[in-house]
Amino acid sequence: MGSQASPRRRPGLRGWLAAGLLALGTAASASETPLNRALGEQVVFIRHSMGVELETTVFRPDGPGPFPLVIVNHGKSPGDPKFQPRARYLVAARELVRRGYAVAIPMRGGFSRSGGFYVDGGCNIEGNARQQASYLRSAVDWLAQQSWVDPRRMVLMGQSHGGLSALALASEPRVGVLGVINFAGGLRHTGGACQYWEAELVAAFGRFGRTTALPTLWFYGANDSYFAPPLVQRMHAAYTASGGAAKLVAYGPFKDDAHGTFGDRQGLVVWWPETEAFLAALGLPVALQPRATPADPALAALEDLSRLPNLSPGCAGVYASFLDADQPRAYAHSAKGACGYAFGVENVAQRALAFCQRRGGESCRLYAVDERIVWNSKAD
Repeated sequence: MGSQASPRRRPGLRGWLAAGLLALGTAASASETPLNRALGEQVVFIRHSMGVELETTVFRPDGPGPFPLVIVNHGKSPGDPKFQPRARYLVAARELVRRGYAVAIPMRGGFSRSGGFYVDGGCNIEGNARQQASYLRSAVDWLAQQSWVDPRRMVLMGQSHGGLSALALASEPRVGVLGVINFAGGLRHTGGACQYWEAELVAAFGRFGRTTALPTLWFYGANDSYFAPPLVQRMHAAYTASGGAAKLVAYGPFKDDAHGTFGDRQGLVVWWPETEAFLAALGLPVALQPRATPADPALAALEDLSRLPNLSPGCAGVYASFLDADQPRAYAHSAKGACGYAFGVENVAQRALAFCQRRGGESCRLYAVDERIVWNSKAD
């Protein structure tokens, strides 16, 4: 199946942002989180086949590129895939964009607002994964044609079902894809007629390893509720025994369920060091890039650290996290250099003030809310 941009959304560099904004639609704009402008978030629809378009979230640095590209493949939540929200994986997107990468997260057929239907496939786990990989290939093919993407420097990432799908895609070589990072990848069946799903999953990994020449990096935690360590060891052994190259990072327990490590902010310390080394070994960038000055004067003022009074090195990092956070958001600071921020919850201003005061043990004031500087120096 070929791929091309939806005729409703032109791939031109300047028109692309407007197209992405329009793609959200009236209903979505009323219910979804505003696009994260600090991370260059956009939404487009990529044509997979006649009548099927894939809702795709893109984050990218400022500037025309071309940038190395990371394609992140989403997992499958319980229930109807049509009700699964658009995947964003902000923790990973933030780290990658700040290091000069573009990040694309395509929703596969039948998920969220992508066209088509999700076909379960029963016990045929390999067939399921290869079907999912066909959607990913359409997205990769289109993305590789964009002027802001370096088609020679692409990496696949995948969480859970998306990790399995990424490995399936990697087993069918594509020029420009340099490696795969698999976070708790697999597909679990509970109940029903598929009693031997674990054996089928192991066999699928073995067959993927036969034709995959790319290096891969795997992360699985000790308390993963989907894939227990003995099963992970079987999957890894089958993959490597058939010729696949896979480094397994079998880390310990993470919170209540290691299956969610990738999407958790606190999970970053688990997977980023190994990921950084993996990317560096592929000749890809890993150093943090300086923040570019936004063209919008209001955003430029918001991102100007010299405006913040009594800014300590620690609070500079906190403020950088605030700048990348989704709205609603608020940042507070004190006269002696304490700080705190909150985002994505009710009463963000009160929460930011409470965090700041708890850390500093002193009275704090708001500095910024959403995209507005609300601090008044005359009040000091």
